Amino acid sequence: MEQLCFGVDIGGTTVKIGLFQMDGSVIDKWEIPTRKEENGRYILEDVKNSLNSKLAEKNYSKDQVEGVGIGVPGPVTSDGTVLKCVNLGWDVFNVEEEFGKLTELKVKAGNDANVAALGEMWQGGGKGYHNMVLVTLGTGVGGGIILDDKILDGSRGAAGEIGHITVDYDEKDACNCGKRGCLEQYASATGIVKEANRLLASTDKASAIRNNPSLTAKDIFDAAKEGDELSLELVEKLGRHLGLALSHVSAVVDPECFVIGGGVSKAGEILTEVIKKHYEQNVMFALKNKEFKLALLGNDAGIYGAARLVLDK
Repeated sequence: MEQLCFGVDIGGTTVKIGLFQMDGSVIDKWEIPTRKEENGRYILEDVKNSLNSKLAEKNYSKDQVEGVGIGVPGPVTSDGTVLKCVNLGWDVFNVEEEFGKLTELKVKAGNDANVAALGEMWQGGGKGYHNMVLVTLGTGVGGGIILDDKILDGSRGAAGEIGHITVDYDEKDACNCGKRGCLEQYASATGIVKEANRLLASTDKASAIRNNPSLTAKDIFDAAKEGDELSLELVEKLGRHLGLALSHVSAVVDPECFVIGGGVSKAGEILTEVIKKHYEQNVMFALKNKEFKLALLGNDAGIYGAARLVLDK
């Protein structure tokens, strides 16, 4: 009898779900809305109903399901306890126990960024490596650390929060975390645009990105690829901050490779090359010559990683 597993990635807007064979082949994937009303009390029930509907649709029995992995947008301890998820309205509770009771299935949970890192290691940009760091450059900057094929959670489930490494002690504006000068303030999609607006305000130099009221990180990278001087300066600054931060990360966990994901990673090699350049300039000799790869799974990394959690159970 074919064994299966589910991967569930709970986001603030939608819940992404995948049904997988145990070798990582995806049978089906779909989404349901994330109902956050009443402090997210309906989310797990909705997921359970969706899993049951899919099993019935595919004519599979629950006995074929090895388990369910869940990625959650917040810290998750090694025993499956969620330490609050502000985006979902959840307080502290053990999501593995709760969902296990609902479904009568084995359940394993982890932080969504860490789970995405596991997915990229298993079937994405980090495939073939056993020690890697995923860096996600989106609205914020997230990260996930994999050591010896396992997620590094940390004592409070917050390991891999590389977006809040301080890279500029002179920054005056506060980060959302309450600190100042965090990597996220410069290397996220919003941070890149903020830095662009600062630079444009400080110079009259002509630029392809000037007078663009809806300027995006993609616009900046596209202009840099065309040789726009100010855009190249912005990309260089981004690479300097990221390369420095990742040199510190490397000194702690010594990965085989860094996988760069998130929306900003669509810039491609211009991004990985500038990060690698500044990484090499800042890291100790023994940690040089790491691989820098682009993530391959996109928004599916979370469901792949969640499914992989089941195999590690």
